[in-house]
Amino acid sequence: MVTVYKTNVSTKIRAKLIVDKLTSELTGCRINFDLEDCDKILRIEGVGFNEGMITEFLRRHKIQYEELL
Repeated sequence: MVTVYKTNVSTKIRAKLIVDKLTSELTGCRINFDLEDCDKILRIEGVGFNEGMITEFLRRHKIQYEELL
């Protein structure tokens, strides 16, 4: 399963913190940001998670997001 989000994360430091926290919650998933993309893409690839888990995490951390299909 691959999920991709447009976000408002704009710094490498914040992106790393988010990836580290998500990685600890979603073990076994590949998670990364593409901050060079104009949409500041967050990409999550793996199994054992659902969209609700991700959106709740993003809301808790006050990250604006939009799922890209």
